[in-house]
Amino acid sequence: MLPFLQAKGGPDKKRIVFLIVMAILLITGALMFNAPEQTDVISIAFPGGGILNAEVADTPEKLLFGLAFRGGLPSDGAMLYIFEESGPHRVWTKEFQFPVDIIWLDESKVVIHIVEQADPCGEDRCPWFGPPPRDARYVVESNVGFVKREHVKIGDTVKFILHVS
Repeated sequence: MLPFLQAKGGPDKKRIVFLIVMAILLITGALMFNAPEQTDVISIAFPGGGILNAEVADTPEKLLFGLAFRGGLPSDGAMLYIFEESGPHRVWTKEFQFPVDIIWLDESKVVIHIVEQADPCGEDRCPWFGPPPRDARYVVESNVGFVKREHVKIGDTVKFILHVS
């Protein structure tokens, strides 16, 4: 540990200032890199006819923060996590303000795992959701109830519709 961060017999003023500055930077970064207007959108079409307009989380910052600190999603909104490689990807709902349904897709965009109503977590220790039974390349977080309303099930194949601007 750095000497100026060590407490000596009580709270150290430099340590407190350092922690406050780090917290401000973290929150500022979350808000800057997590703004919906800064993301690409991909529509995801499900076999039952449901379509989600998903913000794309394809940078380290967006993959880290996801829907954290957001007040909600539009009724047809979602977050699409695109990972560089397929793998046993897990997600959490740390600092989410609302519950979500979580859908894992493999490389071929086949639904391989579903968690309905993943509750938000504001604690220091939050539960992880996943990993799926097979490697996933994509994770979709939607408003709670989407999976049930659209009858999404394991084995469904979804289509991505790119929007060119």
